[in-house]
Amino acid sequence: MTDPIADYLTRLRNAIKASHRIVEIPASNIKKEITKVLHDKGYIQNYKFEENGPQGTIKIALKFNPSTKQNAIVNLTRVSTPGLRKYAKHDSLPRVINGLGIAIISTSKGVMTDKEARVEGVGGEVLCYVY
Repeated sequence: MTDPIADYLTRLRNAIKASHRIVEIPASNIKKEITKVLHDKGYIQNYKFEENGPQGTIKIALKFNPSTKQNAIVNLTRVSTPGLRKYAKHDSLPRVINGLGIAIISTSKGVMTDKEARVEGVGGEVLCYVY
């Protein structure tokens, strides 16, 4: 697998389209950090890290509106790819849907949202957009 983050986002996207409640994803440190950010910002209901096998798995409970059956995540877009990395300075971090969505940034201080990176004054690699 050449792009594990794109695989992570695709598994989430497919589970949302198929209306699954829980999705299982092979774990890595960067995927765990992205999962924590998505949970903190309210895009997923819950998550659990399981240490089985050589790398373990992440079980994610997706968040659905009970009345409309619509997911909290409308769109997941991969920005930086292994073939073309996208970096942004702290003063030129992207705004997703004029601040309604989040951009997940990998910085020297860890994985965080674009708003947190602006407050910290750090830039980094723009991993994905979520809204």
